[in-house]
Amino acid sequence: MSSVEEQGMVTTYEEMKAVIDRLGIVPLASLIPEHPSVNGLTKAENWHTDTELDPWGWRARFPGEAHAAYGKFIKKKAILVSREWFPAYAAAAGSKRDLEERYNSGLATREALALLQIIRHNQGIETRELRRLAEMKAKEKKTAFDNAVTELQGTLDIVISGVKERYNAEGEKNGWNSTSFETASHWMEENGVPAFNGTREEAISWLRSRMEGNWTPAAIAWLSKVLSW
Repeated sequence: MSSVEEQGMVTTYEEMKAVIDRLGIVPLASLIPEHPSVNGLTKAENWHTDTELDPWGWRARFPGEAHAAYGKFIKKKAILVSREWFPAYAAAAGSKRDLEERYNSGLATREALALLQIIRHNQGIETRELRRLAEMKAKEKKTAFDNAVTELQGTLDIVISGVKERYNAEGEKNGWNSTSFETASHWMEENGVPAFNGTREEAISWLRSRMEGNWTPAAIAWLSKVLSW
């Protein structure tokens, strides 16, 4: 780790970008053993301040500026993957079978299939509109909706595009910001990120070669176990 990382003193977006570029995969909160997280590297007093130094705001800026893909990619936890690593990561951790085929084989939920079909036709759709189009606005359907969205991120079918501000009829900012989604392939295409040209095994080998020397053995072993590498 660099001296900045050791001290837990990452204070700017550009400093965090450099960390993500070097490590490739960085969770938002502590998750991977002996591996940095955005939360662990930054000052607690900067969070939720709505300033340029607010790491909570960076999570939307990274995918929006195409510096990193963002989503609940590992164990239902929020992860940032650098644009350089994401093609290999998607090939190594995602499924080669499309969701329709997985659904027909009993490997995906009906809700996930319905949401993905909507997202494909409405790239960058925000949460409230997605729930409306999926007819899942009712309170009793929220858990099923949340589980399906998380499922789609875990299988690398979708990523979080960013966060959209909510406004009232008078154009004033109103309430919490709303997460928006797009397919992983669309995010890559729109941002000039080429797909990985190789097999899953080659993608895993590519990732491991870049982890060596930058990740601890414990971190590499943990990720390999979790992703069945």
